[in-house]
Amino acid sequence: TIARLKADVASKGIRFFDEIDQAKLAADAGVKLRPSTLLIFGNPPLGTLFVRSNPLAGLDWPVRLLVLEDENGQVWAAYTDFSYIAKRHAIEGADAEAFKTASGVIASITSSVKGP
Repeated sequence: TIARLKADVASKGIRFFDEIDQAKLAADAGVKLRPSTLLIFGNPPLGTLFVRSNPLAGLDWPVRLLVLEDENGQVWAAYTDFSYIAKRHAIEGADAEAFKTASGVIASITSSVKGP
């Protein structure tokens, strides 16, 4: 799933920043955790519009996509919806349209995530 998501991000010309294996971090700390990986990526020309509109939007950009496996082995993807981010940071007008574009892109990326 992770490889497929990263390939989809790359195919869209989106910059991939980092992959954080939370289950490995937990294991290194002696804690058992089901598979959980945080992917961080974004499109700087689009994402920086958010930060320009409100510097506090930097709390939500770049995009963070959590890929996790539940107790039944089903894989899920979770992210903060861009309409919520726009509302949270009071971003309106032309820049709010960029959030709509970003919502479509993340929906497309996560559409490949299916349980086993």
